[in-house]
Amino acid sequence: MITLQTMPPMMFGGLVIAMLIGFPVAFTLAAVGLSFGFLAIHLGFFDLNFLQAIPGRVFGSVLSNELLLAIPFFTFMGAILERCGLAEDMLDSMGQLFGPIRGGLGYSVILVGFILGAITGTVAAQVIAMALISMPIMIRYGYNIRYITGVLAASGTITQLVPPSLVLIVLADQLGKSVGDMYLGAWGPSIFQIFLFAGYTFVLGIFKPHYLPPVPVTELTLTGWPLWRKCLMGIIPSAVLIFVVLGTMMMGLATPTEAGAMGAVGAIVLAAIHSKDFSTTGRKVLIIGVIAGGIGTIIGMFMTEGLLFKTAFAVTYLAVVWICLEAVRIPELRDLIKQGYETTMRITTMVTFILIGSTCFSVVFLGVSGGVWLENLLTSLPGGVWGFLIFINLFIFFLAFFLDFFEIAFIILPMIAPIAQKILGPVVGDGPALIWFGVMLCVNMQTSFMHPPFGFALFYLRGVAPKEVKSSDIYWGALPWVGLQALMVILVIAFPITVTGLLDKPVNVDLNKVKIDVPQMDLPPLDFGPPAKQ
Repeated sequence: MITLQTMPPMMFGGLVIAMLIGFPVAFTLAAVGLSFGFLAIHLGFFDLNFLQAIPGRVFGSVLSNELLLAIPFFTFMGAILERCGLAEDMLDSMGQLFGPIRGGLGYSVILVGFILGAITGTVAAQVIAMALISMPIMIRYGYNIRYITGVLAASGTITQLVPPSLVLIVLADQLGKSVGDMYLGAWGPSIFQIFLFAGYTFVLGIFKPHYLPPVPVTELTLTGWPLWRKCLMGIIPSAVLIFVVLGTMMMGLATPTEAGAMGAVGAIVLAAIHSKDFSTTGRKVLIIGVIAGGIGTIIGMFMTEGLLFKTAFAVTYLAVVWICLEAVRIPELRDLIKQGYETTMRITTMVTFILIGSTCFSVVFLGVSGGVWLENLLTSLPGGVWGFLIFINLFIFFLAFFLDFFEIAFIILPMIAPIAQKILGPVVGDGPALIWFGVMLCVNMQTSFMHPPFGFALFYLRGVAPKEVKSSDIYWGALPWVGLQALMVILVIAFPITVTGLLDKPVNVDLNKVKIDVPQMDLPPLDFGPPAKQ
């Protein structure tokens, strides 16, 4: 006899079995949810009217969700930047800058991975591009092959955590928090992770120097100012784009969708600038636009926003339009923009269908008291808060062997977010609790791309690595970096300040001590005499 208490574990088990069959996750979620929904109606746990909540939530909170509109913009931005040649230029210049240092090529891969992660937000193309460019060079100069494969895969997955990561946008939506706060919370762990990776490279260079030999100075093609100029030409435009996307959002000047739209346009501009066919007229227009933008910014900061302010930014907008038209004129960039549209459409459609499927599952799951069952299960774990965090992170780590981060976010998070708020609120406060939890899971889900033998980053490496690189070298090379990512999860759990340090502190006000002083006003005496004669 099926009872209400047995329905939630049956639904969860049925979902696991259905996904192991290999059917697409979005349709599996919808099929399992509706199947158990009709079973619950048959058993009398709720009636058919309850299922009306599914189309209501799909049209009310999924298809009309303005925050999710940022996903196609950031996806398009990443699709353009990952193929426009920016990675090649930055890896070449950084490699020559750090190359003479022991482990210098490793440092350059880590740093470029961080910068590209902050402007692309996609793992696949970042791993592939960096492997195609850096792996032959590192092999030629005698770097240990397992270090090469590990640092390339790990540096590609940095983009999962560094804002404006798509993962953070999805987590913010599912946890009901602002994207800006999620980005602020992620900066600390993302920067700390870079230091972890660089520290591992430094220590490895001390204990096993033959693993990371320096590049001979005679092999460098650029030195002095030409080298620094090439580095700055890659870093400065990237830094401007990062500020346009992230700075405006964190300063409250733009919503995530507006920042994503500016990032999409900025990606086209950046791709045009890096194109070898970019015209001389276009470069002059670019300089004029930069100068006008700088003048407008200075006026906006220190003076009244008048006609000169509007004129300066009008010139900047016209320069951006001109450069975008230049990009359309260049056949190579025109094809690149078309590929960006196709990638954006494919990923956005996938996300939408997973959301619809997860809505079907979660509505029925909650209808059979699945939330109560899950809360009782998680709150009864030994160890209190820390037992809950250890269990959830191990559970997510295990799920990441089989599921993509989108699937984990849409299936698991809606069920455990209310429980996490209740359990973690007393530790760091009700406001930052879910930010801390979301960033923690984001660091954890990074490992989904690095798990041997299922990690997608390892598959990407295997696809582009030379034949002499063995699969065993790729898998063994990934393990130390998975350990570093796991260590980062432990640090985020042990030191919540790494996430909450940049968040706005809540203002604690004791209402019993609030005193309102109303100033006394001296009014003229009232005159009740006869009205004045006209």
